[in-house]
Amino acid sequence: MAEADIGMAGMAVMGSNLAQNMERNGHTVAIWNREPTTIDEFMANEGEGRRFVPTKSPEEFVKSLKRPRRIMMMIKAGAPVDWTMDQFKPYLEVGDILIDGGNSWFEDTRRREAALRAENLRFIGSGVSGGEEGALWGPSLMPGGAREAYEEIRSIWEAISAKTEDGPCTTYVGPDGAGHFVKMVHNGIEYGDMQLIAESYDILRHVVGMNDEQLAETFAEWNKGLLDSYLIQITSEIFRVKDEETGKPLVDLVLDKAGQKGTGKWTAQVALDLGIMIPTINAAIEARFISAMKDERVAASRVINGPQASKWNGDARELVNAVRDALYASKICSYAQGFNLIRAGSEEWKWDINLSEMARIWKGGCIIRARFLDRIKAAYERDPSVTNLLVGEDFGAWMEEAQANWRTCISVAQQNGVPCLAMAASLAYFDSYRTANLPQNLTQAQRDYFGAHTYERIDKPELGAVHTDWESSAKIK
Repeated sequence: MAEADIGMAGMAVMGSNLAQNMERNGHTVAIWNREPTTIDEFMANEGEGRRFVPTKSPEEFVKSLKRPRRIMMMIKAGAPVDWTMDQFKPYLEVGDILIDGGNSWFEDTRRREAALRAENLRFIGSGVSGGEEGALWGPSLMPGGAREAYEEIRSIWEAISAKTEDGPCTTYVGPDGAGHFVKMVHNGIEYGDMQLIAESYDILRHVVGMNDEQLAETFAEWNKGLLDSYLIQITSEIFRVKDEETGKPLVDLVLDKAGQKGTGKWTAQVALDLGIMIPTINAAIEARFISAMKDERVAASRVINGPQASKWNGDARELVNAVRDALYASKICSYAQGFNLIRAGSEEWKWDINLSEMARIWKGGCIIRARFLDRIKAAYERDPSVTNLLVGEDFGAWMEEAQANWRTCISVAQQNGVPCLAMAASLAYFDSYRTANLPQNLTQAQRDYFGAHTYERIDKPELGAVHTDWESSAKIK
């Protein structure tokens, strides 16, 4: 007899924690995994005496669910999702709902949603952010698909999501792949945040000369102000952890090769396709690429000389404040780029995404949760059509005041040979965006010279596209 309110397919850490979150919030949860022993282990360790329905086959799993059936899949993105769907489809009935909670490529989500819709089944692609702890105690959830399908899972999603003073950290994002698109951009912003923090750390340790205890105190202090966020908080805590064997700060023993799972790269690819500038996020991705070249970098360090970082001779507090302001200003640029990309995607695929709501649901549960999301939320509430956060009253004036410190920070880093790819990219974005006349007039002239690509005249716009024989004109003169 069907008794479960929802099913969880894929019982690795994220699936297991989400299932426990659902059960703790009053729902009976059917569970299934490709390896049956995983179900046995879960029931023995976490499931005993709780409202879980263990199943060993796809048929048993589907038939244990109340109609309309709601099945969440926490499966590795790509072909495994399609394989898992195929296991369940023979037993599904009209109106049943499959939910992909992994980091799937949004175009795959669009494809799956359309295919299932043609079979009178429903599909939701739901971004999930917050890591293992968030999954267990309250993540940020970004569901996309048919609105009526979302309404069937809404009560569960609101119950298990993180909560802030503004409500549950979930909302209906938009049709088909909108949820996974927003989660992809969220991850791109996350890349930017992490790289900007890493660059700040690099300047503080190599130029200011801070030790790990001082770094911990500095980031903890920053977390009480404008930079208050989950990533700043955990950064301060990381610096306090000592290696049990050596007594050294554990972070100093971590190899400087950063991994990635693909969502950052997807963000960059989509931005190129849509013609949206995201230099901070791109720089963060490239920083991970070059970090992976560890052997090559070590070899290069032996033969290429640059300026040796030397301890700052001026007022250390002034430089620390400059780094803080540069980090916050760069962070604003990164979020402005991400939100512009969400807007462009929404327009391209007609999703009608509410940008204020995206800022709201990121305030709790997710990795990029931060105090200043309140200001982003307010900016889009006041003017949903604002072209860029940099021109809004919430950030524009502050950015102007902070830019002296921002420029000082980057200048000091570059003079000391400390790489700051993302900070420098953010400042270049800021300077480019605020510049009325860029040097691309020369670029257009070059393109017209060698390829007759035409150009427009600023003094005669009524002419439209014009071409000049630059070579002949230059020779005549």
